[in-house]
Amino acid sequence: MNLLTGILLCFISFFGYSEEQIKGVVTTIIDGNTIELSTDDHETYKVLLNGIDSPDPGQNYAEQAKRLLGKLLLNKAVTITIHGKDRLGNRLGEIHIDGSPDPRHELVKEGLAWTSEREPIAELELLKEEARLKGKGLWKDQNPTPPWIYRRQQTLTQQKSS
Repeated sequence: MNLLTGILLCFISFFGYSEEQIKGVVTTIIDGNTIELSTDDHETYKVLLNGIDSPDPGQNYAEQAKRLLGKLLLNKAVTITIHGKDRLGNRLGEIHIDGSPDPRHELVKEGLAWTSEREPIAELELLKEEARLKGKGLWKDQNPTPPWIYRRQQTLTQQKSS
């Protein structure tokens, strides 16, 4: 019985899995790697770009990253492949627009995003290294602070409530 159950579970997980896709129009650019989109059935989704992290508000190049993302995506019809959720429950997605480049690639190439802190995507890592070597965007700075370090620093400086 256990062997049969195991085989059945493997079969279901292998053949029953399909990536979630969301189609809609980008309505809001929250920051350099976060968007909101509205679907035809009037649902709103917040999605973070999978595999990158742009400077947070208050950091150098945060506004430039947000502007570029807006130029690439705002008011455009997109298909997003969801790759899971982050530790806070936010959807992580890869955005596709017919005939347009991957916005993650554009942000990283322009030096307006780091690759993910954990398990970076090799293709994005190569683009990041090219931007760093060319001194583009945030790589103009001697030692730019990654957004995950910046967020930790901000958390430490906030007063604790008693």
